[in-house]
Amino acid sequence: MVFALDTTLSFPDPHLGEPDGLLAVGGDLSVDRMLLAYSYGIFPWYSFRYNREILWYCPMQRFVIFPSEVHVSHSMRSLMSRGTYHVTFNQDFDEVIRRCSRLRIKEDGAWLGVDMVKAYRKMHEQGFAASVEVWQSDHLVGGLYGVTIGRCFFGESMFSLVPSASKLALIHLAHYMNDNGGLLIDCQFETPHLRSMGGRFIAYDDYLKIIQQE
Repeated sequence: MVFALDTTLSFPDPHLGEPDGLLAVGGDLSVDRMLLAYSYGIFPWYSFRYNREILWYCPMQRFVIFPSEVHVSHSMRSLMSRGTYHVTFNQDFDEVIRRCSRLRIKEDGAWLGVDMVKAYRKMHEQGFAASVEVWQSDHLVGGLYGVTIGRCFFGESMFSLVPSASKLALIHLAHYMNDNGGLLIDCQFETPHLRSMGGRFIAYDDYLKIIQQE
């Protein structure tokens, strides 16, 4: 079942959504609604060219990486030891999200449009979204961004201008979270890239218990 949202700040029970995870249509991208959504594992995802209303998803099988389980391949270890790149956190959120948007803006199903970019920038301004940047000298060559609530990170998008830059960003994020009590990285969707780095599926009810831990 797909629910129509109005101005009320609420979401239906995610268990009642469609098999593909589609739960609701409508609402807005305010910080308050986004925080409520992510606290239940619900996220906006829609092609802004073809949908006038926002689509909200909450799959019942969640593809995640536990920070302690991130896989670092031999080639990545070699890359990291060479010191070609350095990694920072929250040093250039605006440029990271701009690069992520530009990378896919010409794709038919592009979802990171102007409204979504504005929404995540507002979340970042209020401390609820973060970025990881990969630099070669003073050039930004890769990175990722996502939503941060409690001890969990909800990944949204990543980009690479050089081979393995986004992998390097994800590894540094996982190591940082593992060292600082982080619980889970929500990858939203499975990709071979993320599976190779330790991603796996867990049931939504188990996922919910983790993301709602204090």
